[in-house]
Amino acid sequence: MPAIRPQLTHAGIYVFDLDKMRRFYTEVMGLMQTDTGHGSTFRNEFAFLSADPTIHHQLILADGRQAGSPSTVNQLSFRVGSLAELRTVARRVREYGIEELKPVSHGNAWSIYFPDPESNWVEIYLDTPYHTAQPHADPLDLEASDEAILRATETACANDPEFMPVAQWQGRMREKLSG
Repeated sequence: MPAIRPQLTHAGIYVFDLDKMRRFYTEVMGLMQTDTGHGSTFRNEFAFLSADPTIHHQLILADGRQAGSPSTVNQLSFRVGSLAELRTVARRVREYGIEELKPVSHGNAWSIYFPDPESNWVEIYLDTPYHTAQPHADPLDLEASDEAILRATETACANDPEFMPVAQWQGRMREKLSG
């Protein structure tokens, strides 16, 4: 029998202030609202957001988070296409007033982590051309050139026994998943 492998396509979170969170995710993160309204099963107000023209929603914001309740979100992760885009998002987040920004090189990805306005952790990341065992975290200097970041990542990960080009790792994963 073939294996069933569901794909994660979107996440939904409860929020205190739907309008504030909608503004943050549209104005700072660049998502677009695709729909909004009240649910019939769940009586919450919802905002559906996406950055992909083929996906109706990648993030759902729902009002109704109880006052004083802590976030239970480990992280919401968004991929960008270049280090320049990663730097731009970092700048936008700082301009929004969020000071707690953590740049990290995971070897297989370059990331920035920060809390959104309601303390849910967000990751913006870019895949690297490498695979290395996880978890892995090295400092990431976003002020360095793209070439310097690439060299520093390769140097930091080269001694990992699982270090390899990402295409090689993907080939191995395809074999494992097809078996």
